[in-house]
Amino acid sequence: MPTWMNLSFQDSASPLMEQLYFFHDHTMIILIMITILAGYILMNIIFTPYFNRYMLEGQELESFWTLIPALLLIFIALPSLRTLYLMDENLSPEITLKVSGFQWYWVYEFSDFKKTEIESFLSPLKDSSIRLLEVDNPIPLPLFSQIRVIVSSNDVIHSWAVPSMGVKVDALPGRLNQTSIFTSRVGKFSGQCSEICGANHSFMPISIEVVPQSNFISWLFI
Repeated sequence: MPTWMNLSFQDSASPLMEQLYFFHDHTMIILIMITILAGYILMNIIFTPYFNRYMLEGQELESFWTLIPALLLIFIALPSLRTLYLMDENLSPEITLKVSGFQWYWVYEFSDFKKTEIESFLSPLKDSSIRLLEVDNPIPLPLFSQIRVIVSSNDVIHSWAVPSMGVKVDALPGRLNQTSIFTSRVGKFSGQCSEICGANHSFMPISIEVVPQSNFISWLFI
């Protein structure tokens, strides 16, 4: 759960979010190195009173500052493309979860089982709850399972987002968008509608509880 002191991402709850975390760190290291080098060169130019008035060109230097940025862009693009394709992969899902956005709540449906629709509303604030993130019906998902998530909307454009799982999907009226989740640890993970969908946009929380598979099966057949 993020707090006001957090400067980075939430702890990952899926392998996809781990890959996004690694790519972020990979890119930030490159950017920090470029920033330090550029700052060092600028400081030298500003504070050094000497210059060579006969130096009009430098072929080696021009080749260097053309090739090095190109190699750095390739070094960033390769892991970026790999992660992008991993986000679109949805091989052999075990469960299908359909998510529908309404004003101002979510409706979940496990179409593979008899227990179909679950409405999830914002809960009133209690002493032990977290403001604007607690719901009356959190959605249970089984641990270590590949889950296909189909997202749509019944009124306006919403966005179903759970940061700790690396998921953010637009919910569009009349359209089905698809993503996948692989749950890697037990816990309760929260999100919110990430589209400015109206006056009560901030009152559409998402709450997912990842539980052991035996608990999920027990919940299904209660």
